[in-house]
Amino acid sequence: MYYVYLLRSRNKNTFYIGYTNNVERRIREHNGGLVGYTKKYLPWDLVYYESFLALEDAKTREKSLKSFGNANRQLKMRI
Repeated sequence: MYYVYLLRSRNKNTFYIGYTNNVERRIREHNGGLVGYTKKYLPWDLVYYESFLALEDAKTREKSLKSFGNANRQLKMRI
């Protein structure tokens, strides 16, 4: 199983979108300062995720959410 996830920084008004096969481990990595981009915005909260059977599907969804198109707007409306 693969997951696309959305994190929100508690201290800054910023979001991070990524994909992984283990959401709990990945959030620990983000909050542990092990991810270059996210370590300057610590700490992070998981606010949303979606699951996929295929890695390519998760990658495609992540890419669509990172673009500032319709998928990105729809996700922000859900939150």
